[in-house]
Amino acid sequence: MDDRILIRPYAPGDVDATIEIFLRAIREVASKDYSPAEIQAWAKVEDRELWAERRISRPAWIAEFDGQPVGFSDLTGDGCLDMMFVHPEFQGLGIASRLLSRVEDEALKLGVSRIYAEASRTARPFFERKGFRVITQQIVEKRRQGLENFLMEKLYQ
Repeated sequence: MDDRILIRPYAPGDVDATIEIFLRAIREVASKDYSPAEIQAWAKVEDRELWAERRISRPAWIAEFDGQPVGFSDLTGDGCLDMMFVHPEFQGLGIASRLLSRVEDEALKLGVSRIYAEASRTARPFFERKGFRVITQQIVEKRRQGLENFLMEKLYQ
């Protein structure tokens, strides 16, 4: 295990770092699986305060690499892994796996028997490797642009 990676609780001061990670991950990583029009519709944060409220309203975590925020994730009370993004320059280092492990630990503490996510085309293979299965393919609308994603779940005993 890489001890340069630290998973810690999200703090209010992390808002701008999470927005940057979100936007860069979509523009630089998901862009290989989505059209420019889809990326343009998806990669926007129009309300920084609403973004901050959503992160602080639920269990959420920041992944740091050598003290720098490089990823984040969260979990809603009903078991939705709403967001998980890793900075493009830190892909492939196990950061998403560490974040998912933390989400799973929290789900167990909360007594959640199912974690579900709306995974992008980009994220689907990661989630499949981690034991999630596709429930359905869906099209979600972002700023009048349809984006394909996959409702996926993992069941826990």
